Amino acid sequence: MLRHRADRRTMLWAFVLFPLVGFAPYVEPRLIPWLLPVTLYLGFCAGVFSHNHNHCPTFKSRKVNAFYSAWLSVFYGFPTFAWIPTHNLNHHKYVNKAGDATITWRYSKKNTWLVASTYYFVSAYWQSDVIKEYIAKAKSGNRPLYRQIIAQYATLAGAQTTLLALAIAVTTLVHHQVWWRGVVVWFFGFGVSAMFANWSMIFINYIQHVHADPWSEHNHSRNFVGKVSNWLVFNNGYHTAHHESAGLHWSKLPEAHAKIAHLIDPELKQASIVGYCVRSYLLGIFHDRFRTHQVGHAAYAPPHGGKINLETASVAAVEAGVNASMA
Repeated sequence: MLRHRADRRTMLWAFVLFPLVGFAPYVEPRLIPWLLPVTLYLGFCAGVFSHNHNHCPTFKSRKVNAFYSAWLSVFYGFPTFAWIPTHNLNHHKYVNKAGDATITWRYSKKNTWLVASTYYFVSAYWQSDVIKEYIAKAKSGNRPLYRQIIAQYATLAGAQTTLLALAIAVTTLVHHQVWWRGVVVWFFGFGVSAMFANWSMIFINYIQHVHADPWSEHNHSRNFVGKVSNWLVFNNGYHTAHHESAGLHWSKLPEAHAKIAHLIDPELKQASIVGYCVRSYLLGIFHDRFRTHQVGHAAYAPPHGGKINLETASVAAVEAGVNASMA
């Protein structure tokens, strides 16, 4: 049923590791501190899978794709349809230029840890209107799509409520502890990973585009090219190739990146996210040479001049997508 054999590993993560690690604290709460790094990693993967699935549907069957979207919504912590209006139809069209709901330079042109870590709240706020508009247009113009959206919201709310109730029941009836410890068990089993999934996707979008050149053919995105790290995150580091072939399956991104790597500015080819963050946000406090600097033309400085409008171009981007139901 899979469109690409490489997604066998995706299925292992999504249908085995996600629930297995999530339920582990239910069985033994003392595992929580030991599992936390894995929980956060799997939260990041939930975001990556949601992103990949909305660009390149995982299954051949539309119904199975709809089920998988709802399943991922539970672990991602937000209905995955939201990627379509905010990311597929908006960010990929404007790529950090004016009109993009997720522009990195809306309130600050600096790249510091304070700006990067709090960018989530800025980006989420400006994406919210795009999502609301998309839902309204789907409700009036595409009822099957609207039903899928409602199904994802219902699945997310129902599943997380059930998981919370189960955690409280297991904690009180099996482990004989006070009820609020069940809330802690649920939070570290499923809550924290979902929260991190949302934050990390917006954070990585920030570092993949801050101080890059959106006017350039190949320097519009920052890449993290380490082979081991890309294996762990399903090639999410090859961002230039992804933007230039958005529908390309994640397993084919290394080959696509190799064809254009020599055309990308060296500053936009980093070995790892961790190394980049240490240099930019820790060592950068002490010396300017560790900080990022603008590559080519800034998003807010068009090479041919002209005015910059910070309003999100949601209407034009969204209308095209409402007429086609989700894959």
